[in-house]
Amino acid sequence: MLIHIKCKIAIMCTNEMCVMRYICIHHILDDASLPLQFIFFFAERAIARHEVREIEQRHTMDGPRQDVALDEEDDMVIIYNRVPKTASTSFTNIAYDLCAKNKYHVLHINTTKNNPVMSLQDQVRFVKNITSWKEMKPGFYHGHISYLDFAKFGVKKKPIYINVIRDPIERLVSYYYFLRFGDDYRPGLRRRKQGDKKTFDECVAEGGSDCAPEKLWLQIPFFCGHSSECWNVGSRWAMDQAKYNLINEYFLVGVTEELEDFIMLLEAALPRFFRGATELYRTGKKSHLRKTTEKKLPTKQTIAKLQQSDVWKMENEFYEFALEQFQFIRAHAVREKDGDLYILAQNFFYEKIYPKSN
Repeated sequence: MLIHIKCKIAIMCTNEMCVMRYICIHHILDDASLPLQFIFFFAERAIARHEVREIEQRHTMDGPRQDVALDEEDDMVIIYNRVPKTASTSFTNIAYDLCAKNKYHVLHINTTKNNPVMSLQDQVRFVKNITSWKEMKPGFYHGHISYLDFAKFGVKKKPIYINVIRDPIERLVSYYYFLRFGDDYRPGLRRRKQGDKKTFDECVAEGGSDCAPEKLWLQIPFFCGHSSECWNVGSRWAMDQAKYNLINEYFLVGVTEELEDFIMLLEAALPRFFRGATELYRTGKKSHLRKTTEKKLPTKQTIAKLQQSDVWKMENEFYEFALEQFQFIRAHAVREKDGDLYILAQNFFYEKIYPKSN
């Protein structure tokens, strides 16, 4: 198993970085008592530090770029503050596959213990990185973090936010089994609840904590942001703020159930990043589809029990709100013909331009 991990990571990198990744894991594996997740954690941290040092060294050798004005397209930054178990890995893999061809950078925001709320000092650091790190522009940042309002930090040009959400019960069921059985993306990684064979139906029937209605409260706070009220389960203010942010602060929010349409709209609107994304999603042979293993669909009785809770009603209201907005945008951007969707050509033009030129 340990040899498999070393080979897998080596294959994922190229040239000098292959050697670096193999060496850092080799030293960690000397201690066979370390749990597997710690091996990945230490290895990824070492790799990340090495990559940052390489960038800084290139920056020093090439000279600073602070005074170099970037083209408007090259100055773009997209933040995908991905909600867990919404097909976020499937979508992010497409960004990784396209970044070299479309000439942009992809960076994973890895927070300690996947905490979606940043400390105030980390918020300042993050905003500064995003806005001033010209070597990483154009950039696509992704990670499990809640929405952060760049405007309150005095930033003139804010990043472009995008996201995907999912039917709240389906998302919770997927996450429940993911913690126990993992998925086909990293099948060798031991998950937190591995060994627990209890089904989701059994958990709900017994009133278990892992399937409690409070666990549905996630998509609303992710869109609401870093305010304390966002994380108070069942807060009406949090839902209203999440709706406001979705409409006013997000460029586009798709739904897992219609992911291809979401990708198609992004490619049409932001080709600098997503040129070729639709075709890649349809025909790609890589891990664009990540599936939770051993997942059992809940019974109608289980679903009905969860739907009695106020938390589900609020999360579902937010999901329906997002779905309606997405379908509204799609209806004005595409047409259907013979069962396929086609992006509309430019449908506006300019006329009566004065004063007349000679």
